[in-house]
Amino acid sequence: MGALSGLKPERVFTFFEEIAQIPHGSGNVEAISDYLADFAGERGLQCLQDAVKNIIIIKEATPGYEREPAVILQGHMDMVAVQKPGLQIDMTREPLRLAVDGDRIYAEGTSLGGDDGIAVAYALALLDDDTLQHPRLEVVITVDEEVGMDGARAIDLSMLQGHRLLNLDSEEEGIFLTSCAGGARINCLVELPCQSMGGTAYELTVGGLQGGHSGAEIHKQRGNSNVLMARLLQKLAGSVKIGLSQCRGGLADNAIPRVTTARVLVEKGEEERLESLVAEYQGILGQELATRDPGVFVTASAQGPASESCLTGGDLRRAADYLYGLPWGVQAMSADVPGLVETSLNLGILQVEEGRISAEFSVRSCVDSSKQALLDKVRGLTALAGGCCEVTGDYPGWAYRVDSPLRNKMVALFEEMYGEKPRLEAIHAGLECGILAAKIPDLDGISFGPNMYDIHTTEETLSISSTQRVWDYLVRLLALKD
Repeated sequence: MGALSGLKPERVFTFFEEIAQIPHGSGNVEAISDYLADFAGERGLQCLQDAVKNIIIIKEATPGYEREPAVILQGHMDMVAVQKPGLQIDMTREPLRLAVDGDRIYAEGTSLGGDDGIAVAYALALLDDDTLQHPRLEVVITVDEEVGMDGARAIDLSMLQGHRLLNLDSEEEGIFLTSCAGGARINCLVELPCQSMGGTAYELTVGGLQGGHSGAEIHKQRGNSNVLMARLLQKLAGSVKIGLSQCRGGLADNAIPRVTTARVLVEKGEEERLESLVAEYQGILGQELATRDPGVFVTASAQGPASESCLTGGDLRRAADYLYGLPWGVQAMSADVPGLVETSLNLGILQVEEGRISAEFSVRSCVDSSKQALLDKVRGLTALAGGCCEVTGDYPGWAYRVDSPLRNKMVALFEEMYGEKPRLEAIHAGLECGILAAKIPDLDGISFGPNMYDIHTTEETLSISSTQRVWDYLVRLLALKD
């Protein structure tokens, strides 16, 4: 018996649990893609698996729906795979450890992959049930959405007939997303000379932060452990004779990092000064983040005498000034949509070793020129520090459609079923809808889904009751004729 056995809708949770048994972090999607292809083959459904492992599955219309417009159901098969420090699990090989707590499903010690495993489970449940009424269904499940929407970028959609898109990659029930920001990754590299240094080694840690999705939670102004570590290093470099041997923080460019560690060496006799400054910084952050990140902590753990290659002196100060001087967080709010972040960036991954500084950002904006301006600013600051940048995964935003028959139909059905209108919103997070809209002329799309919480973190959960309600709505929607 599986952990989700007996939950309703049964088919949806059966497939969700099957998906959870297959490791499917971004970049590790071959097994999940093959599972989807086998699923289609076993049911005699038309299936296309392309060279990058995207999947398209077609199910023809049921009797009486042959003349209804085809519907594209879309989601992605990869997940952000993160785990709690010290947890003994290999997420590239081992299944998720699903559990239930009241109305919520979670994975023990890791992210859940509800984003976007629930879209895949919904689609498979629809394809598996021959009792449901629906038009031609064109299920599009892409790879590596979480690391730049590479699958959506590569996929050939010329075989599709549909011009109506149901994107199932949203996390708040009752909210229909109608447009989203565009974005890009920018990877920065700066190399500075190291020197051999002896002294007392310390492990510095900035942690206890909530983290979150760099699009969905960036407006909450939670602490970014990479940025906070850069601030600490800047503080120490100006006050104590230290060297930086290593620094690591963050797991994905689009996840706000929660923990960053650094290994530093301090000259003999300076240990007490270093510990005092770290304790002082702990107090400062405790006050600054008391509401936004009340669990924040900063520690300095002595590791004993050592001699290592380190960034020291002026080079360390340049490194710290560069990292802390880079822009981060919300850069501008929309003047057109109240409460919507227009432009932001997130320092998601930071690594320093042997003088090689690597900083990876996710940049987002609903204004293409503002996105480009922010990329140019990061590139210019990196050049001043003697480094270089590479921009990858650039994707367009998804523009709001004024005339949308699909939106009108969905709003009317929602109001009929639940007695209230859904909220129509634009979001700062990126969706694949913009890329797909560039491939399919006159695409009419909406993104929606069940309630999920703390996606891209080890606290991620999925609401069982919300999953049921969204399933009921989806089934009714597909059975509703124009």
